[in-house]
Formats: sequence, C-alpha cells, structure tokens
Amino acid sequence: MLEGKNVNLRVAEKEDVPFLVDWWSNPDFAEYFSPTQGTRAGMERFLESTVLETKHFIIEKKDGSKIGWIMHFNFLNTYMNMLELAYGLVPSERGKGYSTEAAQLMVDYLFLSKDIVRIVATTHTKNVISQKTLAKAGFKREGIIRKSVFSRGEWRDRALFSILREEWKEPKTLTRTT
Repeated sequence: MLEGKNVNLRVAEKEDVPFLVDWWSNPDFAEYFSPTQGTRAGMERFLESTVLETKHFIIEKKDGSKIGWIMHFNFLNTYMNMLELAYGLVPSERGKGYSTEAAQLMVDYLFLSKDIVRIVATTHTKNVISQKTLAKAGFKREGIIRKSVFSRGEWRDRALFSILREEWKEPKTLTRTT
C-alpha cells in the first residue's frame, strides 16, 4: 500500500472487480470517454494482466472508502524507460484534491522504484480538471495527440503531459509504503 496524507493506494484485487465494472459502465464516471460494458471475467483478466508492466491500484480515502482507481503501464514498449499513468475518480469525490494526491503518490512510487526517466499521462482536451490535476502533480503539457482515441462515435484529441525524473527530484506526498 502507498500511503499519503488524505488517500492511500492499494493494489487492486478480485474483490474490487464489482466496483471497477460498475464504474466503467457508468457514463458519468467515464465522462469524456465511452463507458465500457465490461464483464466481471473480463475485468478479472485485465487486473491479472502483466502485459505492458501494468499495475492497477484502488484509491481509498483514509476511512477505507473506495473512490477511484489509478494505474501505470508501458504503452509504447519496455525499452523506452517511461511509464504511462491513468486514473479516474467517482464524480462525487472530484474537486477535493484526491486525484492530485493519488497522481503524486504514483509519481513518487514510480520514480523511487523504477529505473525510468519520464512518466506520461493523457487527457481529453476538454477535461480541464484532469489537466489541472496533472499540472499540480508536477506534469508539464507537451502538446496535443490528434485523433488518438475513438470515443462516443468520433475520433478525439488528447492532451499529452509528462514529468521527467530531474523535474521530480524527491517524494512530494508518499509517506509510507507497506
């Protein structure tokens, strides 16, 4: 478990599958991207996948309530010395700083535990809240990836953000790993 000041990140397990399936089937949760009609079996396979160095975490408030997920993966290839970050928070918990802290926790964890030079993340170009989250977590906007994801019946652009190891320097939020 990765412990922060207001949230903890713990590795997602089978008992989290119903929450994940419900979240990803909800258009309010997916907001800018198409919700998926995932199955329990499909989500279990997704969580167990070790392809692309993927690791899924549940974002929990200090009282143990599950409020979202965050993951890291190597989308391009394992020789690029970088990982990608993705996350989502239930709508009722947005705007409270939880996703910023979760992103900071993950950045701290990845730079402390992996030999990587950069972490990237993308957002829908209209998702200003997520872009502010990444900026607060130390990410810099690099540009737009045009027509990079097909969602809700159309090709959509994404904004690309990154943080480099030399920009990070030291842990900002991580208080303890267990």
